[in-house]
Amino acid sequence: MKDKLFNEFPPVSKEQWEAVIREDLKGDDYEKKLVWKTNEGIKVKPYYTAEDHEKIGYLSVLPGEYPFVRGSKTRNNEWYIRQDIDVINVAEANTKALDILSRGVTSIGFIIHSSVILNEQNIGLLFNGICLTAIEVNLSVGKRAPGLMPLVLKYMKEKKYNLSELRGAIEFDPLGCLTGQGRYCFESEQKSFDAAKEIILASKEIPEMRMITVRGSLFSNAGSSIVQELAFALAMGSDYLSRLLELGLSVKEIAGKIKFKFGISSNYFMEIAKFRAARLLWAKIVEAYDPNSKVIMNIHAETISWNMTVYDSFVNILRSTSEAMSAGIAGIDSMTVIPYNSIYEPANKLSERIARNTQIILQEESYMDKVIDPSAGSYYIESLTDAIISEGWKLFCEVESKGGYIAAFKSGFVQSRIKEVAQKRELNIATRREVLLGTNQYPDWNEKRNSAPLTEERCSCSKDRDSVAESLKIIRGSAAFEEIRLKTDLSGKTPKVFMLTIGHLAMRLARSQFACNFFACAGFEVIDNKGFKTIEEGVKEAISKKADIVVLCSSDEEYATLAPVCFENLGNKAIFVVAGLPACAEELKAKGIKYFIHVRSDMLETLKEFQKILKMI
Repeated sequence: MKDKLFNEFPPVSKEQWEAVIREDLKGDDYEKKLVWKTNEGIKVKPYYTAEDHEKIGYLSVLPGEYPFVRGSKTRNNEWYIRQDIDVINVAEANTKALDILSRGVTSIGFIIHSSVILNEQNIGLLFNGICLTAIEVNLSVGKRAPGLMPLVLKYMKEKKYNLSELRGAIEFDPLGCLTGQGRYCFESEQKSFDAAKEIILASKEIPEMRMITVRGSLFSNAGSSIVQELAFALAMGSDYLSRLLELGLSVKEIAGKIKFKFGISSNYFMEIAKFRAARLLWAKIVEAYDPNSKVIMNIHAETISWNMTVYDSFVNILRSTSEAMSAGIAGIDSMTVIPYNSIYEPANKLSERIARNTQIILQEESYMDKVIDPSAGSYYIESLTDAIISEGWKLFCEVESKGGYIAAFKSGFVQSRIKEVAQKRELNIATRREVLLGTNQYPDWNEKRNSAPLTEERCSCSKDRDSVAESLKIIRGSAAFEEIRLKTDLSGKTPKVFMLTIGHLAMRLARSQFACNFFACAGFEVIDNKGFKTIEEGVKEAISKKADIVVLCSSDEEYATLAPVCFENLGNKAIFVVAGLPACAEELKAKGIKYFIHVRSDMLETLKEFQKILKMI
């Protein structure tokens, strides 16, 4: 029956599809109309077929098989649900850990503050009542990691744990410190790697605990592309391998102790492909050092602050959900969802609960932990995976040609490449080519704030040493918009923007909606209207409302006659703006009309200019 069904539908070649598409385009440029170029430089086509897979060599690989593009899991797709706890008071941290473990968390990240003394008593108190073989436990103490390892090992032995069953990490990351702070954890580069060797050797009895963390999330939180995050993280991992090999450790000893921590952006399908590509590339890198080592990449995924917004912050929950979905589908080992409000206030019980439940729902109600690599075989995702592998490997090789990650970072290569992409993304946000819902598109007009976002602390190591390189700046895509909107909120004056809607019904409605969103993004009060019969009627109403800005909303054809009349009637009683960029714009400018807002406007700079005119900055 199946054969008969498919016989009714003969195969259609790619050439046939292309011929029909070009015919429908009627001479328009195929590349410009239908091909999307990503920040990674990857050209995404409008459709993919089996023919796009002909040159991909890993498609026959099963889950758990080298080069692990489909992951290490062979029975299910479970991952650890992680929540981090700031440890300032050890007893309180333990109480919180026991509480969240009862609420679905399966992985704890203890971020131990520098004021906490590391001794047997505090380690015992921190772990009290926690079955360490039932969960994953991760500890972050910065440069004190080598001293922590013996204490943890002693505790585990005293409690008679089966050390081979323990999972987690002591997150020692001197190259992350260099990246985030521009300096090493210790007095020198050599001492940092000596400490890395020490902690790896001290953890030999706990084979499944990772001691070195590669924080790719530093790059994604600085605005990097997906390919940059992947390539620079791999270069970091390669430097750990090469430097620790020089100190006498084996490839298997080193690679088996490395955990990669990647950020998750909102680029859903690209993120799925990124994690799949990461496993393959790391397997190839490790194999290049030792052909007999088939070490699987251990991946912790974390939603990033780059996408998060202060205004309309509940949208952060939606962003985090889609981000978590992409990472879960890709087969990561553990995941942290950052609470939606954590960028502007300390996370509370509600926001932490929502963050936890995001993952719990994905596992328990959406069954994403049941199917291994469900995206396998997708023409689109397999093609993206192959493209990211290709582009990621090119950039990795470029870093290696400069002497490896450390040399490339010290020379400023890494920073300059990321800045280039980050600035492009910021421009895309400013011009609304990249949308941050609630910030540069469809803002909540009535929301007000009275405080700036929290600053992110990236490393607990000492800051009293001279920098050896420019640190990587952690930024958020919405920061510039939030800055101008916060200035409005704190100014004590909320400018009124009046929509003078007249003429063509559909055009005036579309343009008034556009203009309302445009000005509301700066926190201005917008006054929309159903329409006026005459310009005089509209101007009179605007003046009665004490409008600071009047936006004429009509059609391009009507602007030639309506705009000069409106401009003259309004005089100097308010700033006059035309919504759109009509063909007659130059003629209108010649008559004194200065301001036009349209889809190609640099929204951010335009709003700053209006704040300046209104003496708000």
